[in-house]
Amino acid sequence: MTTFSPDIEAAIADTRADVARLHGELVRYGLVVWTGGNVSGRVPGADLFVIKPSGVSYDDLAPDNMILCDLEGAVIPGTAGSDRSPSSDTAAHAYVYRNMPDVGGVVHTHSTYAVAWAARGEEIPCVITGMADEFGGPIPIGPFAIIGDDSIGRGIVETLRGHRSRAVLMQNHGPFTIGVNAKDAVKAAVMCEDAARTVHLAREAGPLIPIPQDRIDALYNRYQNVYGQAGDERRDGEESR
Repeated sequence: MTTFSPDIEAAIADTRADVARLHGELVRYGLVVWTGGNVSGRVPGADLFVIKPSGVSYDDLAPDNMILCDLEGAVIPGTAGSDRSPSSDTAAHAYVYRNMPDVGGVVHTHSTYAVAWAARGEEIPCVITGMADEFGGPIPIGPFAIIGDDSIGRGIVETLRGHRSRAVLMQNHGPFTIGVNAKDAVKAAVMCEDAARTVHLAREAGPLIPIPQDRIDALYNRYQNVYGQAGDERRDGEESR
């Protein structure tokens, strides 16, 4: 049986609870169907992360069946949930954690409107202030990649490294989002789908009106550094990315 120090054991337990609970937010906001999609969270202070098991109903997810992995994506033996297979996207999440050390959470969904943009291989243009606030510009398209190894992870990192967006639309697949923790990555997934839906409807009704880049920059700076309360995790995390 694998054992850790009391501090790391406590951090693992907290991360398990957070990740299990946050899957309910994907259902609440209509971002997933059946057992598709996943949330993972990095364990603070350790080279570990927690992700959901593959093919398990959202109603049946609980802290003790979340799966603990190392940053290579290998399941830690002798820990709760280690008798189950982890999400098919585990290698992608692991690659992101290895190569983006400031990322504390990763989310994947098959949300309808974001997938529609991905199916066209088209980025979502930044034409609403909410996108400027949250993503600092367009939501980009990542390359087509096959599920099962770290190809998707490589595409996520290549696309988002140096980009202000915390969401990427993997071509012909769907959105992946990152955050300073799992909750922040879930928020980005919710906001990504909201932007995808709104911009789609706007374009159906008529031409889109671009927001000048200097206005996007000003909106992003205000939202990331002024909006909300001092000490908010998102604000503190953004300064370190």
